[in-house]
Amino acid sequence: MECEAAPWYSAATSEPQDAAVTTAADNARREGPRPALPGRRRSPAEDRKFVTALARGLDVLRAFGPRDRWLTNQEMSKRTGLAKPTVSRLAYTLTRIGFLRFSDQRNKYALGSAAVHLGYTALGQMEVRQVARPLMQELSQHAKASVHLAIADRRSMQVVDTYWDTAAFVVDIGSRVPMATTSLGRAFVCALPPPERKRQMEWLREARPDDWPNTRKRLEQSFRDYEELGFCFGLGDWRREVNAVAVPLVPPDGSEPVVIGCSGPAFQLGPEALRRDVGPRLLALVGNVLSALRRD
Repeated sequence: MECEAAPWYSAATSEPQDAAVTTAADNARREGPRPALPGRRRSPAEDRKFVTALARGLDVLRAFGPRDRWLTNQEMSKRTGLAKPTVSRLAYTLTRIGFLRFSDQRNKYALGSAAVHLGYTALGQMEVRQVARPLMQELSQHAKASVHLAIADRRSMQVVDTYWDTAAFVVDIGSRVPMATTSLGRAFVCALPPPERKRQMEWLREARPDDWPNTRKRLEQSFRDYEELGFCFGLGDWRREVNAVAVPLVPPDGSEPVVIGCSGPAFQLGPEALRRDVGPRLLALVGNVLSALRRD
Protein backbone atom coordinates (compact mmCIF):
# COMPACT_ATOMS: atom_id res chain seq x y z
CA MET A 1 0.00 0.00 0.00
CA GLU A 2 1.46 3.33 -1.00
CA CYS A 3 2.24 5.84 1.68
CA GLU A 4 4.87 8.29 0.49
CA ALA A 5 6.49 9.90 3.50
CA ALA A 6 6.07 13.65 3.41
CA PRO A 7 9.40 15.48 3.24
CA TRP A 8 10.52 16.97 6.53
CA TYR A 9 11.03 20.66 6.69
CA SER A 10 12.62 23.29 8.89
CA ALA A 11 10.44 26.17 9.92
CA ALA A 12 10.31 28.43 12.91
CA THR A 13 7.91 27.10 15.49
CA SER A 14 5.21 29.58 16.42
CA GLU A 15 5.15 30.84 19.95
CA PRO A 16 3.14 28.34 22.03
CA GLN A 17 -0.35 29.47 22.84
CA ASP A 18 -1.97 28.94 26.21
CA ALA A 19 -4.75 26.42 25.55
CA ALA A 20 -6.85 27.97 28.31
CA VAL A 21 -7.00 31.33 26.58
CA THR A 22 -6.87 30.35 22.89
CA THR A 23 -10.38 29.73 21.62
CA ALA A 24 -11.35 27.26 18.95
CA ALA A 25 -12.74 30.19 16.99
CA ASP A 26 -9.37 31.96 17.11
CA ASN A 27 -7.60 28.76 16.06
CA ALA A 28 -10.00 28.20 13.21
CA ARG A 29 -9.64 31.77 12.03
CA ARG A 30 -5.85 31.56 12.04
CA GLU A 31 -5.73 28.16 10.39
CA GLY A 32 -8.68 28.32 8.04
CA PRO A 33 -10.69 25.27 6.96
CA ARG A 34 -8.23 22.45 6.30
CA PRO A 35 -9.34 21.33 2.79
CA ALA A 36 -9.23 24.85 1.35
CA LEU A 37 -5.93 26.02 2.82
CA PRO A 38 -3.39 27.46 0.41
CA GLY A 39 0.33 27.15 0.99
CA ARG A 40 0.27 29.62 3.87
CA ARG A 41 -2.24 30.46 6.59
CA ARG A 42 -4.51 33.39 6.09
CA SER A 43 -4.52 36.16 8.66
CA PRO A 44 -7.86 37.27 10.17
CA ALA A 45 -7.75 40.42 8.06
CA GLU A 46 -7.49 38.33 4.89
CA ASP A 47 -10.31 35.97 5.83
CA ARG A 48 -13.17 38.40 5.46
CA LYS A 49 -15.80 35.69 5.08
CA PHE A 50 -15.08 34.34 8.57
CA VAL A 51 -17.87 35.23 11.06
CA THR A 52 -16.22 35.33 14.48
CA ALA A 53 -19.50 35.64 16.42
CA LEU A 54 -20.83 32.47 14.80
CA ALA A 55 -17.59 30.61 15.46
CA ARG A 56 -17.65 31.60 19.12
CA GLY A 57 -21.22 30.40 19.47
CA LEU A 58 -20.19 27.05 18.04
CA ASP A 59 -17.24 27.07 20.47
CA VAL A 60 -19.74 27.12 23.31
CA LEU A 61 -21.48 24.04 21.91
CA ARG A 62 -18.11 22.31 21.46
CA ALA A 63 -17.39 22.84 25.16
CA PHE A 64 -19.73 19.94 25.96
CA GLY A 65 -18.21 16.47 25.97
CA PRO A 66 -19.94 13.10 26.16
CA ARG A 67 -19.71 13.11 29.96
CA ASP A 68 -20.83 16.72 30.42
CA ARG A 69 -24.56 16.80 30.91
CA TRP A 70 -24.57 20.21 32.62
CA LEU A 71 -22.07 23.09 32.51
CA THR A 72 -22.02 26.49 34.21
CA ASN A 73 -21.16 29.76 32.50
CA GLN A 74 -17.81 29.68 34.28
CA GLU A 75 -17.04 26.16 33.03
CA MET A 76 -17.93 27.10 29.46
CA SER A 77 -15.82 30.24 29.74
CA LYS A 78 -12.83 28.25 30.97
CA ARG A 79 -13.14 25.64 28.21
CA THR A 80 -13.59 28.12 25.37
CA GLY A 81 -11.28 30.89 26.58
CA LEU A 82 -14.10 33.40 26.10
CA ALA A 83 -14.99 36.03 28.67
CA LYS A 84 -17.89 35.16 30.97
CA PRO A 85 -20.12 38.05 29.75
CA THR A 86 -19.56 36.87 26.17
CA VAL A 87 -20.41 33.28 27.11
CA SER A 88 -23.50 34.50 28.95
CA ARG A 89 -24.83 36.29 25.86
CA LEU A 90 -23.98 33.41 23.56
CA ALA A 91 -25.58 30.87 25.90
CA TYR A 92 -28.72 32.98 26.14
CA THR A 93 -29.00 33.15 22.34
CA LEU A 94 -28.31 29.42 21.92
CA THR A 95 -31.00 28.69 24.52
CA ARG A 96 -33.53 30.87 22.72
CA ILE A 97 -33.05 28.87 19.48
CA GLY A 98 -32.99 25.44 21.13
CA PHE A 99 -29.31 24.50 20.95
CA LEU A 100 -28.96 24.80 24.74
CA ARG A 101 -31.41 24.42 27.60
CA PHE A 102 -31.14 26.07 30.99
CA SER A 103 -32.01 24.64 34.40
CA ASP A 104 -33.09 27.25 36.95
CA GLN A 105 -32.65 24.71 39.73
CA ARG A 106 -29.04 23.90 38.79
CA ASN A 107 -28.17 27.28 37.27
CA LYS A 108 -26.46 25.31 34.48
CA TYR A 109 -26.80 24.63 30.77
CA ALA A 110 -27.17 21.40 28.81
CA LEU A 111 -27.28 20.67 25.10
CA GLY A 112 -30.76 21.26 23.71
CA SER A 113 -32.95 19.38 21.27
CA ALA A 114 -31.68 21.33 18.26
CA ALA A 115 -28.09 20.24 18.99
CA VAL A 116 -29.21 16.64 19.46
CA HIS A 117 -31.14 16.74 16.19
CA LEU A 118 -28.15 18.18 14.34
CA GLY A 119 -25.79 15.54 15.73
CA TYR A 120 -28.04 12.61 14.91
CA THR A 121 -28.73 14.01 11.45
CA ALA A 122 -25.00 14.18 10.77
CA LEU A 123 -24.51 10.61 11.99
CA GLY A 124 -27.46 9.36 9.97
CA GLN A 125 -26.01 10.86 6.80
CA MET A 126 -22.67 9.07 7.19
CA GLU A 127 -23.00 6.28 4.67
CA VAL A 128 -19.69 4.76 5.72
CA ARG A 129 -21.04 4.35 9.25
CA GLN A 130 -24.14 2.55 8.04
CA VAL A 131 -22.10 0.15 5.92
CA ALA A 132 -19.39 -0.48 8.52
CA ARG A 133 -21.56 -1.11 11.58
CA PRO A 134 -22.27 -4.85 11.19
CA LEU A 135 -18.66 -5.52 10.21
CA MET A 136 -17.38 -3.56 13.21
CA GLN A 137 -19.63 -5.55 15.52
CA GLU A 138 -18.37 -8.82 14.06
CA LEU A 139 -14.72 -7.83 14.57
CA SER A 140 -15.44 -6.65 18.11
CA GLN A 141 -16.91 -10.04 18.98
CA HIS A 142 -13.98 -11.87 17.40
CA ALA A 143 -11.27 -9.80 19.12
CA LYS A 144 -13.22 -9.28 22.35
CA ALA A 145 -12.20 -5.66 22.04
CA SER A 146 -13.55 -2.24 21.13
CA VAL A 147 -13.88 -1.27 17.47
CA HIS A 148 -14.25 2.43 16.62
CA LEU A 149 -15.10 4.62 13.67
CA ALA A 150 -13.50 8.05 13.98
CA ILE A 151 -13.18 11.31 12.08
CA ALA A 152 -10.61 14.09 12.44
CA ASP A 153 -11.46 17.05 14.64
CA ARG A 154 -8.55 19.50 14.41
CA ARG A 155 -5.76 17.91 16.47
CA SER A 156 -7.98 15.11 17.81
CA MET A 157 -9.97 12.17 16.53
CA GLN A 158 -13.70 12.13 17.26
CA VAL A 159 -15.32 8.72 17.77
CA VAL A 160 -18.63 8.60 15.88
CA ASP A 161 -19.44 4.92 16.32
CA THR A 162 -18.15 2.11 18.50
CA TYR A 163 -18.76 -1.49 19.45
CA TRP A 164 -17.23 -3.20 22.43
CA ASP A 165 -17.07 -6.55 24.12
CA THR A 166 -18.19 -6.60 27.75
CA ALA A 167 -14.58 -6.92 28.93
CA ALA A 168 -13.11 -4.43 26.49
CA PHE A 169 -11.62 -1.01 27.04
CA VAL A 170 -14.38 1.44 26.08
CA VAL A 171 -14.12 4.71 24.17
CA ASP A 172 -17.71 5.84 23.75
CA ILE A 173 -19.39 7.73 20.91
CA GLY A 174 -18.58 11.42 21.13
CA SER A 175 -15.21 10.90 22.79
CA ARG A 176 -12.14 12.71 21.47
CA VAL A 177 -8.73 11.07 21.56
CA PRO A 178 -5.36 12.65 20.70
CA MET A 179 -4.26 12.48 17.09
CA ALA A 180 -0.53 12.31 17.82
CA THR A 181 -0.50 9.39 20.26
CA THR A 182 -3.24 7.05 19.03
CA SER A 183 -3.43 4.57 16.19
CA LEU A 184 -6.60 6.34 15.00
CA GLY A 185 -4.77 9.64 14.63
CA ARG A 186 -1.66 8.15 13.06
CA ALA A 187 -3.71 6.28 10.49
CA PHE A 188 -5.52 9.50 9.60
CA VAL A 189 -2.23 11.35 9.07
CA CYS A 190 -0.93 8.48 6.91
CA ALA A 191 -3.94 8.77 4.59
CA LEU A 192 -3.50 12.49 3.91
CA PRO A 193 -1.93 13.74 0.66
CA PRO A 194 1.64 14.94 1.30
CA PRO A 195 0.83 18.70 1.45
CA GLU A 196 -2.01 18.10 3.90
CA ARG A 197 0.09 15.69 5.94
CA LYS A 198 2.88 18.22 6.24
CA ARG A 199 0.41 20.88 7.39
CA GLN A 200 -1.23 18.56 9.92
CA MET A 201 2.12 17.58 11.36
CA GLU A 202 3.07 21.23 11.72
CA TRP A 203 -0.08 21.79 13.77
CA LEU A 204 0.74 18.80 15.95
CA ARG A 205 4.23 20.16 16.51
CA GLU A 206 2.92 23.61 17.43
CA ALA A 207 0.45 22.11 19.92
CA ARG A 208 3.15 20.26 21.91
CA PRO A 209 6.62 21.39 20.84
CA ASP A 210 8.34 19.67 23.78
CA ASP A 211 6.87 16.31 22.74
CA TRP A 212 7.62 16.78 19.05
CA PRO A 213 10.85 14.72 18.78
CA ASN A 214 9.10 11.65 20.16
CA THR A 215 5.89 12.37 18.22
CA ARG A 216 7.84 12.71 14.99
CA LYS A 217 9.67 9.43 15.63
CA ARG A 218 6.39 7.57 16.23
CA LEU A 219 4.77 9.10 13.16
CA GLU A 220 7.70 8.09 10.98
CA GLN A 221 7.34 4.53 12.27
CA SER A 222 3.62 4.69 11.48
CA PHE A 223 4.41 5.71 7.89
CA ARG A 224 6.63 2.64 7.57
CA ASP A 225 4.05 0.34 9.16
CA TYR A 226 1.31 1.67 6.90
CA GLU A 227 3.42 1.26 3.78
CA GLU A 228 4.41 -2.29 4.73
CA LEU A 229 1.27 -3.61 6.45
CA GLY A 230 -1.59 -1.23 5.61
CA PHE A 231 -2.30 -0.34 9.25
CA CYS A 232 -0.88 1.67 12.16
CA PHE A 233 -0.25 0.78 15.80
CA GLY A 234 -0.66 2.45 19.16
CA LEU A 235 1.20 0.36 21.73
CA GLY A 236 0.68 1.98 25.10
CA ASP A 237 1.46 5.46 23.75
CA TRP A 238 -1.82 7.10 24.74
CA ARG A 239 -2.62 4.89 27.72
CA ARG A 240 -0.02 2.48 28.95
CA GLU A 241 -2.48 -0.35 29.47
CA VAL A 242 -4.11 -0.07 26.01
CA ASN A 243 -2.90 -1.37 22.63
CA ALA A 244 -4.59 -0.56 19.36
CA VAL A 245 -4.43 -0.85 15.58
CA ALA A 246 -6.18 1.28 12.96
CA VAL A 247 -6.74 1.52 9.20
CA PRO A 248 -7.74 4.69 7.31
CA LEU A 249 -10.53 4.70 4.79
CA VAL A 250 -10.63 7.29 2.01
CA PRO A 251 -14.25 7.49 0.77
CA PRO A 252 -14.79 7.07 -2.98
CA ASP A 253 -16.30 10.56 -3.17
CA GLY A 254 -12.90 12.03 -2.25
CA SER A 255 -14.00 13.43 1.10
CA GLU A 256 -11.69 13.51 4.11
CA PRO A 257 -10.44 10.13 5.39
CA VAL A 258 -12.17 8.35 8.22
CA VAL A 259 -10.49 5.71 10.38
CA ILE A 260 -11.60 2.37 11.78
CA GLY A 261 -9.61 1.03 14.71
CA CYS A 262 -9.59 -1.72 17.30
CA SER A 263 -8.33 -1.25 20.86
CA GLY A 264 -8.18 -3.32 24.01
CA PRO A 265 -6.14 -4.22 27.08
CA ALA A 266 -2.45 -4.64 26.32
CA PHE A 267 -2.33 -8.04 27.99
CA GLN A 268 -5.04 -9.23 25.59
CA LEU A 269 -4.07 -7.44 22.38
CA GLY A 270 -0.32 -7.88 22.19
CA PRO A 271 1.75 -6.59 19.26
CA GLU A 272 1.80 -9.99 17.53
CA ALA A 273 -1.97 -10.44 17.86
CA LEU A 274 -2.48 -7.01 16.32
CA ARG A 275 0.01 -7.63 13.54
CA ARG A 276 -1.01 -11.17 12.58
CA ASP A 277 -4.73 -11.31 13.37
CA VAL A 278 -6.60 -8.11 14.23
CA GLY A 279 -4.74 -5.82 11.82
CA PRO A 280 -5.30 -8.00 8.72
CA ARG A 281 -8.95 -8.50 9.69
CA LEU A 282 -9.34 -4.75 10.08
CA LEU A 283 -7.72 -4.20 6.69
CA ALA A 284 -10.18 -6.65 5.11
CA LEU A 285 -13.07 -4.90 6.90
CA VAL A 286 -12.09 -1.55 5.38
CA GLY A 287 -11.74 -3.17 1.95
CA ASN A 288 -15.25 -4.61 2.23
CA VAL A 289 -16.66 -1.23 3.28
CA LEU A 290 -14.98 0.47 0.34
CA SER A 291 -16.35 -2.13 -2.09
CA ALA A 292 -19.86 -1.59 -0.76
CA LEU A 293 -19.53 2.20 -1.00
CA ARG A 294 -18.31 1.97 -4.60
CA ARG A 295 -21.28 -0.22 -5.57
CA ASP A 296 -23.66 2.38 -4.17
